[in-house]
Amino acid sequence: MKIGRAVHGLLAGVAALALISMPTFAQQAPAPPVVFLNQAWSQDDRDWYYHFSQGSAVLSYDIFLNLEVADGQELFRSDANSERYGLITQPPGSPYNPDGLPIGIGKTTVATPIGDWPAGDYAGPTCALCHETRLNYKGKQVRIDGAPANMFDFQAYIQALNAALRATLTDTAKFDRLAARLGAASPEAKVRLRERFERQAALTYEYATRTSATLWPWGPARMDALTMINNRMTANLPGIPENTSTGIAPVKPPFLWNAPQGLWTQWAAILQDPLARNFGETMGVYMPMNLHAKTPADGLFESNAHIPELRRVENQLERLAPPSWPEDVFGKIDREKAKSGKALFVEHCASCHNAWPYRWTEPNKYGKRFVLVGLTPQSYVGTDHTQAEAVRPFGITGQLSNYLPPQLRGKDVVPMAALKENIGRAVLETAVAKLKLTPAELLDLNGYRELPQPPIPDRVYKAAPRDGVWATPPFLHNGAVPNLYEMLVPASERSKKFCVGREFDPIKVGLDTTCGPGQFVLDTSLLGNSNAGHSFQDGPRGNGTIGPLFTDEQRWALVEYLKSIPEEPGRVTPFGGPPETSPPQKP
Repeated sequence: MKIGRAVHGLLAGVAALALISMPTFAQQAPAPPVVFLNQAWSQDDRDWYYHFSQGSAVLSYDIFLNLEVADGQELFRSDANSERYGLITQPPGSPYNPDGLPIGIGKTTVATPIGDWPAGDYAGPTCALCHETRLNYKGKQVRIDGAPANMFDFQAYIQALNAALRATLTDTAKFDRLAARLGAASPEAKVRLRERFERQAALTYEYATRTSATLWPWGPARMDALTMINNRMTANLPGIPENTSTGIAPVKPPFLWNAPQGLWTQWAAILQDPLARNFGETMGVYMPMNLHAKTPADGLFESNAHIPELRRVENQLERLAPPSWPEDVFGKIDREKAKSGKALFVEHCASCHNAWPYRWTEPNKYGKRFVLVGLTPQSYVGTDHTQAEAVRPFGITGQLSNYLPPQLRGKDVVPMAALKENIGRAVLETAVAKLKLTPAELLDLNGYRELPQPPIPDRVYKAAPRDGVWATPPFLHNGAVPNLYEMLVPASERSKKFCVGREFDPIKVGLDTTCGPGQFVLDTSLLGNSNAGHSFQDGPRGNGTIGPLFTDEQRWALVEYLKSIPEEPGRVTPFGGPPETSPPQKP
């Protein structure tokens, strides 16, 4: 069975060209009470999701546990340092996290050497690093599983990691303290440690100086994921620096509930197959891959793929419910106002965003139906246009030329999208072949999607159902609008600059934009940061205008409705369609 089509992902390991000033937030002490919502997951589901291995490997596990920050002796993995960059810290105790790492970082094992990665245990990111939210309000912390990491500054974190590695290489005392913690006492042991450390530090340095060089920092909750993945697959690991693109299109990670049920995923609606989507994410965030060997016999296209774990996380996401507004924390919902807002939503928004119980596709040949999502042309919705322009149009093939499809084979330069797609397919098919799966298992792995998928829509943005959207600030695909209220005004009246705060605003429903020391200021005038489009104003539809000019009363009614959905806590969208759907056919 053919595995996937264009392999893109949600996320990428990111950094910047040089160390730039980054926000430093005071840690919260003592830790606020955590409020979990009914999203139909057990505590074991959460604990596993927070720290499972998806195959990503950044640093040897022992080095990560004992590395110091660049400018002191505090451990880089400490709760205080993790909090500075917006990570959600966790105490030890979970069987999946015995060392008390922050959510989204876990241990992965590289069983056999792959490219620049020797066999061993490594620390690396997982889905929850960028898809887990906390909403702080009046001393409480509301945890939202599968929501975008609204406080985590991925770029600043990787910059800080690179700085810590460089400082340890150049500061003898700092390196000696690391060696002592790891029990490397003899001169020979210290030499071996330094060699291992230098190899791994070089990979992060490459991220910081080449892969994600940017014009200005992206700030919390945003990264140019697709460009980072493209750079890693076509430039860094193959050793073809000419293929590097500049990350100019930062986006916030999408929320994950209803993603397996949706017809298309990603902001730009580029994938249907869940395996391709999840595997693409791991290729972007440090999964070891060999893309510089000369032939497959020499290891070309080998990877540290953990495909059974990616299937398990997809299974869990199929039964993840969107979060319901916690009235005991954020205040009561005005049900009458929400009722008025629902009528407005059905009239002006549901044609794109859909509404429960949703409109579905017809059953495919496996008997599965999927939730229809709006595919709105960028030229119509008028939101930031840089995502379609970030990656350079053509790529140099180098040693990969002989392993492209016949129509591209032997060419020195090919369309970049085709180069990335075929590299990704080769890595994925190499990994899947080792599992020796049955046709039924392959069908399940691909989420019962018909492959190859239809052609990717050109320059559209996906409009998914809005259930639980209240828990996902900031808004628009690039996080350039701080709250739901501003999503309903004319775009010209939105905040042009705002501070990305750590407190939740339950009135306008978004981030508290009150500025404080060290907070990141998002400037919407910068390239990639536009908050134009999706505007409700007088005038003909199109060119950024999608609806009428609302009265203030109507805006607040819509906000109240968006707070109220889903109307049933813990409601899981049935995967494959409503119960009356015919059962899937045997493959």
